[in-house]
Amino acid sequence: MLRIIYSKNKNANLVISPADHVILKEQEFEKKILSCLEESNKGESLITLGIQPTRPDTGYGYINFEKTESLFPKVKAFKEKPDAPTAQSYIESGDFVWNAGIFIWTAKAIISSFEQYKPELGAQFAEGNTKYYTSEEDAFIEDVYGNCESISIDYAIMEHATNVLVQLADIGWSDLGTWKSLYEVSDKKEDNNVIDGDVYLYDTKNTIIKTPKERLVVVQGLDNYIVAEYDNVLMICDKDEEQKVKEFVGRVKQEKDNSYY
Repeated sequence: MLRIIYSKNKNANLVISPADHVILKEQEFEKKILSCLEESNKGESLITLGIQPTRPDTGYGYINFEKTESLFPKVKAFKEKPDAPTAQSYIESGDFVWNAGIFIWTAKAIISSFEQYKPELGAQFAEGNTKYYTSEEDAFIEDVYGNCESISIDYAIMEHATNVLVQLADIGWSDLGTWKSLYEVSDKKEDNNVIDGDVYLYDTKNTIIKTPKERLVVVQGLDNYIVAEYDNVLMICDKDEEQKVKEFVGRVKQEKDNSYY
């Protein structure tokens, strides 16, 4: 998509944002985005939003930035999801923010970065310059996506680029890609439970339960857990250990047929 936009307007100013997030402070978010668009329009900078952390969360990536009076401090490094002690040290240092995966840049700036850091990938999509906005576009994109490297923008560009700036933001952001974050933004019932299903609870608190409405579920004695059922698969997991969900899925893929995932 970046190359398609670039072929039409090299100076297009873009906002790239994941779809599975919630932003509660919409006006503040709009102000931050407009500020970032103004800054990115000045030159070749790649800008990202850094969310002011409220806890040492191990489910988010972090951005290490230079302490400065600038509204757009320079990014020193992107850090993968840390363990609990590392996350705590990030919070205490004061120079780390959560990586929301929201980016602002011009088409020219990001294409230039691909040419520098991922030239093979950039060249593959550049081959379609004569096909974009023609009847050949769909077939070309389908073909090139099937043959290009599968890699995130973080790994491909952001972790290598030296022209990355961050705009610090307090916008009521949460990544709904995690159960814990979904719990935090959901309405709580008695004993701080989040319930979606036909559920009877006993001595249970701080727990999120999402089960089919046609199934009666009885839960007793849980604190700070995830109870979720989907497509005949039931998961019961400590909310603070939800990052192990990937391990669970990996084991299922190894040991079960694909009817379970």
